[in-house]
Amino acid sequence: MRELDSIQMSQVRNTAIAAVAAAFLLLALGVSPAAAAEPTAPTGPVTEPAPEYVDTELSDEQTLSRWAFVTRKAIARSEPKNGGRKVRKLTTRTPDGTHELVLVLKERTYQDGSKWVQVRLPMRGSGRTGWLRRGILGSYRSVRTHLVISRNRFRATLYRSGKTVWSARIGIGKKGTVTPAGNFYIRNKLIVSRPGGPYGPYAMGLSAYSPSLSDWPGGGIIGIHGTNQPGILPGRVSHGCIRVKNSKIRKLYRIMPPGTPVTVE
Repeated sequence: MRELDSIQMSQVRNTAIAAVAAAFLLLALGVSPAAAAEPTAPTGPVTEPAPEYVDTELSDEQTLSRWAFVTRKAIARSEPKNGGRKVRKLTTRTPDGTHELVLVLKERTYQDGSKWVQVRLPMRGSGRTGWLRRGILGSYRSVRTHLVISRNRFRATLYRSGKTVWSARIGIGKKGTVTPAGNFYIRNKLIVSRPGGPYGPYAMGLSAYSPSLSDWPGGGIIGIHGTNQPGILPGRVSHGCIRVKNSKIRKLYRIMPPGTPVTVE
């Protein structure tokens, strides 16, 4: 037993001596023994996990925007998933009988290939948005126009690719039936059956709805139209719609396509 203990003690001394010698060698080489003991990080490329989804911006609502027809009944939701809160029920037709359309803001593509689209919605409220499955909409169509309505200056200005192409003095909603502010779009274009009437020869419906009531049929939709009372313009004269002299509405009807973003300031 004593011989065995002597052998073990000798092994311990030899191990300690070897450890001390190794430490001195590392110090001579300028390497800290503690640093030498740390595991080295892998030097190969690090693979990042694939993102859950990819977003593609489709409209800047100034110089390039996209819109699409609604091809079947659907529910727009607050989030891009079937369990999202219901925001608006959409059909394929507007209250005026034209094809329903929405301004497309963003497309989200998931890893499994499914796609959802964020859109501006035709409804009451300031520039409301929601999400629809991509298959609900038709093909994307693009516009480069942008209509700005200044309520303080009583002026509407149409831009194409950032340049002014049309401008006019206007009438807007009076107290109690104001024209709502926000971001909207041109929902449809109409030829009026009585060009000498209160809507003039042409009218264009917005996605905006009056917070109270407008003179436009269909539940308070805000429209841009002509007038048979040009003498009262400009000013706060309407039930929420934007009134324009007939000579001005004729040109606007020709050069402003549906789906054009509209900013009411």
